[in-house]
Amino acid sequence: MSFFPGNDPTPGDAFACDAIENLIIPRSSDIGGFSVRRALPTRQRRLVGPFIFFDRMGPAVLKADEALDVKPHPHIGLSTVTYLFDGEIKHRDSLGTELVIRPGDINLMTAGRGIVHSERTPENLRGHPLSMSGLQTWLALPDTHEEIDPAFAHTAREKMPVIDMPGVSGRVVIGALDGLSSPVSTFTDTLYVDLALEPGKSFPFSAAHEERAIYILSGELWVAGDCFAKDQLLVLRPGDEITLKSGETGCHIMLFGGAALNSKRYIWWNFVSSSKERIEQAKEEWRTGRFDIVPGDEEEFVPLPSP
Repeated sequence: MSFFPGNDPTPGDAFACDAIENLIIPRSSDIGGFSVRRALPTRQRRLVGPFIFFDRMGPAVLKADEALDVKPHPHIGLSTVTYLFDGEIKHRDSLGTELVIRPGDINLMTAGRGIVHSERTPENLRGHPLSMSGLQTWLALPDTHEEIDPAFAHTAREKMPVIDMPGVSGRVVIGALDGLSSPVSTFTDTLYVDLALEPGKSFPFSAAHEERAIYILSGELWVAGDCFAKDQLLVLRPGDEITLKSGETGCHIMLFGGAALNSKRYIWWNFVSSSKERIEQAKEEWRTGRFDIVPGDEEEFVPLPSP
């Protein structure tokens, strides 16, 4: 879900919590029949660790005559991370990859010097109502890996370490937390954790990672005496040990972050780079048809947006 016609997210209302560096309220837009909320990037916050893009897809129900059809489109300089809570998406890319991602699995597609992919409702699910809910995020690649060869990796949910504490459950999707390490490989220190807290339960969020943030998927979350609602992004101040506590109905959250990049990143449409010139080159390459095609999905494509 890399095309978003809405406006940038905005900062939230003033708050008293000293533990929070940024409070971001995502802007919502309709894409293909369901809502998408964009939390990153914003004017106030471009990245959290390597995360330069954070989209909340749904939750929604596609009607029987609706389907997800994101046509082939290009990327450079990043890795896309697709993570579903409900529904299925068929992924195809210019490497020849073709598979269906299901809830709890991870698709990590590294664009490097350039890749093209499409995301569609699988053929066997078309013509029926379909629940859709998930996240798509982008990881900006470090300077040394921006132009590597494209690659694709799929990791099933069964391979991710499980968090199982009294009243707290979840999975370490990418990176390491409290002695649990995901098998998903990234190029910089990265943290991505799916966590659910039962009503009134607490979880200590260590300061081991340089930059950290929390996206509230459902319920209410208390941080240092302040309560935050669903579909809010909280960027934490670095270096502080934080205790997270759920509200009366519990909460479902994503913890994410990692090491800060050592240089500035530019982002335009689906392109990320440390160089404005490289983005201009990618624009011209897509406009003139010099990216690779997606086998099995050659008939359609997303045109380069107007300036």
